[in-house]
Amino acid sequence: MTDDVQIPASEVGEFLDIEALREWIERQRWYASKSRRVAAIELAAGVVLSEGPMLLLALVRAIFATGQHELYQLPLGLRRAGEASEQEAIAMTEGWSVYDALADPEHARELVRRIDAPEEVDTGEGCLRFWRADGTVAVPDDAVVRPIGLEQSNTSLVFGTELVLKVFRKLEPGINPELEMLRFLTAREFPNIAPLHGWFDYDGRSFAATLGVAQKFLPDANDGWALALEQIAADPEGFLGLLGSLGTATAAMHSVLASDTTDVAFIPEEPSNEAMSLLTATIDEEIERIFVRLPDDERLAPIAGRGQDVRERLAARSQLGVGGRVIRIHGDYHLGQTLYTPRGWVIIDFEGEPARPLSERRQKRSPLRDVASMLRSFAYVTSALEILHGKAAPEHFEQRARETFLEHYFDDVELTLLPSGEAAVANLLSIFELEKAIYELQYELDNRPDWVAIPVAGIMRMLESP
Repeated sequence: MTDDVQIPASEVGEFLDIEALREWIERQRWYASKSRRVAAIELAAGVVLSEGPMLLLALVRAIFATGQHELYQLPLGLRRAGEASEQEAIAMTEGWSVYDALADPEHARELVRRIDAPEEVDTGEGCLRFWRADGTVAVPDDAVVRPIGLEQSNTSLVFGTELVLKVFRKLEPGINPELEMLRFLTAREFPNIAPLHGWFDYDGRSFAATLGVAQKFLPDANDGWALALEQIAADPEGFLGLLGSLGTATAAMHSVLASDTTDVAFIPEEPSNEAMSLLTATIDEEIERIFVRLPDDERLAPIAGRGQDVRERLAARSQLGVGGRVIRIHGDYHLGQTLYTPRGWVIIDFEGEPARPLSERRQKRSPLRDVASMLRSFAYVTSALEILHGKAAPEHFEQRARETFLEHYFDDVELTLLPSGEAAVANLLSIFELEKAIYELQYELDNRPDWVAIPVAGIMRMLESP
């Protein structure tokens, strides 16, 4: 244990304007419940990690009028009043200015310093723990710190050319799948990831949670989605070759994730008929709910009034059973979760779909669910090329992309993970594609009506297939 300043949760509020903090949380992109107001803020734990300037790591409960709550991590900087601009400040209290510590490079470096020199910090309510993976090299203390990309559900920072630190904002009790998967894949030297450098977590009296992970940064990497938009227009044949190697990397990922027979969290399992029944029932409910209130829009004309047709096709396919095995999978797999480097593809963001509960994100599923998600990404990027850049993809490019990816995937994946026979594989894959397309339909109706034709085409693919 270190001698950091411990602040009992009951006293942390003395540093903070709780009302200002509540309003600030509601305005952040990473605030998960944007349709609900936070009725109150409750400090679950807090500890001062440095005093010049002061870094306060606070874990808070955002409480709603219903009594439900969400847990958030707030690294906060505290400066004497007048040392921070009003633009930076979350709140001004007696003698103090409070701001988001992750906007201050020195505070970000403090978190990485502690990962590089692992320790435990007593918070008074529990233990804040820093860990460093075996064989890693400490990050230079003068590394330039910068944010990476748009802040979404987390905050990510790059340190020089060495490291990227992801700090989880919304927390759930238990190990985060990002850490769990990276530890597993790094330990097995899987080459298609950015290896784990370290992490920090909290182990308290009332809950335990992963707070952040650090990985090797790859400065020569290109975002997979951006690369696709560029290459489909400039060199479609060359990009098809890259999609073949992505299929190979995906197969290798699934085979490695299925390779352990001792770790209960990763041991492959036989799928249950109940799991398929639950999946199809869930999809069926979504189909019924969405199709009943489809707006009158010519872009929806191909599927308007065909909800029952979709449900019947789903029911027929679900009768053929599951087969294969269920394993830990990526869970939110698409081109935006990949990087391309001179050494090949790198797969990132193993957190799963952030909107789903952590327990659901850790469930074992058929690897074909990842495959289906990537196939839907090909549909999206092919259409996005025209929507965003006014350029048409080569004729039949999406179909060729699907075929190339699948050919390489099936050549290299551990075949015992899949249902027996091509027809059974195609059947299960189509169910997962439908699940994804139904989700996309609702998302686009709510957020991007101009993109709604993409999921419509995906649903029609299933209706028109043999």
